[in-house]
Amino acid sequence: MGYSARYHATSLIAVFLSLAIGILIGAEFGGDALTNTRKNLEHSLVGNLQDARSKAEELSGELGRADEFSERVYPVLTRNKLEGKRVAIVALGGLPSEDSSAVEEALAPTGAQLVGVGVVREPVDVNGLAGDLSQTRFSDLRTSSDSLTALGRGLGRQLVIGGTLPEVVRGNLFSRASGSFGALDDVIVVRNQPLDMGPVQRTTAGQFESALLAGMTGTRTPTVGIESSSTEPSSVSFFQGNDLSSVDDVELTAGKLAMVFAMLGAEGSFGVKSSADRLLPDLLTPGG
Repeated sequence: MGYSARYHATSLIAVFLSLAIGILIGAEFGGDALTNTRKNLEHSLVGNLQDARSKAEELSGELGRADEFSERVYPVLTRNKLEGKRVAIVALGGLPSEDSSAVEEALAPTGAQLVGVGVVREPVDVNGLAGDLSQTRFSDLRTSSDSLTALGRGLGRQLVIGGTLPEVVRGNLFSRASGSFGALDDVIVVRNQPLDMGPVQRTTAGQFESALLAGMTGTRTPTVGIESSSTEPSSVSFFQGNDLSSVDDVELTAGKLAMVFAMLGAEGSFGVKSSADRLLPDLLTPGG
């Protein structure tokens, strides 16, 4: 409610300014008969404008205090909640720096270890992957949609539980990667598809992404999709369609909190966008 109130107050200022300018300019062309009306309007509008500015400053102060309070409370609510857990980020297409920073900040008090970060190459390098796997059952990747789906599922599964397949194709699977995968306790997914992909490339990428996520979620390992409140286009519907819990405001303290509790098993779409079920999951966990 704080954000909408601040928006309302600042919008009110703009409305008053527009009204003041329009009415006063019009009054200049109305002759002496409008002089008294103009003066009354001047006093009224100036008073209303000052009230709106004062309200906006008051709301800004309240929001600042609320932010400070939430930042102080966050470590208390999340301390050691993920103690010893191995966590990896898998980014589809790209990984905005603000998202990776938000994840690192969110995990800091939890005791979790961010052990791996991989950015899946998009457009998908089907030819490169087929070359890596030319002596395997995936050798027909260039022509078989079923093989692409099977590969995605296998890679998603082995990224979580471990296996040799991700290492075989690492150079063509990822545009960049660091750390290690396997024996993961939680996976955080970011989706940032390149805008310049053509229709066929986008279809192939979507198919491969869904297969990867199916492989991950098939391991019963908590897998959470995240984005920032400013992310456009949003991928929340994509996460929902692939049975992932999601957080759409990970840069905010509430979003960080929602992400941690989703990693603990809370299900739903959390955040501030219209696609969210609610802002936060229930914060009580068994034994928590």
